[in-house]
Amino acid sequence: MESPVKGEYTVVINGKPTGPYPLASLKELDIHPGTFVRKPGMDDYKEAHEFPELRELLGFSHTKTAPQYFASFDQRLLASVIDYFFIAIGYALLVLLSFLFITEKNERIVAIVTGLPIIPVVKFFYSSIAEASGKQATIGKALLNIKVTDMMGNPISLSNSFGRNAAKILSVLPAFFGYLYSFLNRKQQCFHDLIANTLVTKERLI
Repeated sequence: MESPVKGEYTVVINGKPTGPYPLASLKELDIHPGTFVRKPGMDDYKEAHEFPELRELLGFSHTKTAPQYFASFDQRLLASVIDYFFIAIGYALLVLLSFLFITEKNERIVAIVTGLPIIPVVKFFYSSIAEASGKQATIGKALLNIKVTDMMGNPISLSNSFGRNAAKILSVLPAFFGYLYSFLNRKQQCFHDLIANTLVTKERLI
C-alpha cells in the first residue's frame, strides 16, 4: 500500500493558511503570483512568484517589487547597540592582552582611554563593509532580520554604503533629529537614508 504524498506548501487562501499541499496539487488551487506561500523551514511567507518551482509549475514570472516592510527606529537602535556590544568585547580583549606588556596602573588607564575613540571608527568601517555584503547587514541587523537595501530591495554598493554611514553625522546633528525624522517618514528613512537613497527593511510577517 502506497503512503500518501506529504504536503510541504502552506497556502494563504481567503486570508487563512491552508494545507500543507504537495507541489503537484497546487495546480488545482486558485494561486496567483501574489498569493502567500510558505515551506517548512521558512520563518515567513513569500509570494508565489518568488518560488522558482512555482513559477515553472504555474507559469508565473518573477516580479521585482519595491520593499513594503521597514525596520522601525527601535529595531535599528537595538541592532546598533548589539554591534557596539560585540565591538566593545573585542576592544576589551585587546586591552586585556596589552596588560601582559603594560604593568603600571597609570599606563593601563591611559591605554584604556586612548583607544576608546577607535570604537566608533571600527563601527563605521564594519557597518559600511557588512551592509554592502551579500547579507546586507551587520551582526546586530542580521539577528533582528533587518537589512540595508536600495529603493528596490537590492544590495547597495560599497561606495554607497560608506557614503551612507558617513552621512549619519547629519542624522546625529542637531539633537538626533535626522534619526527622529524616521517617525515622520512613510518608509521610516533617516536623513542618511534619504541622502543615500537606501532603505532598512525587515522580513514580512503575517
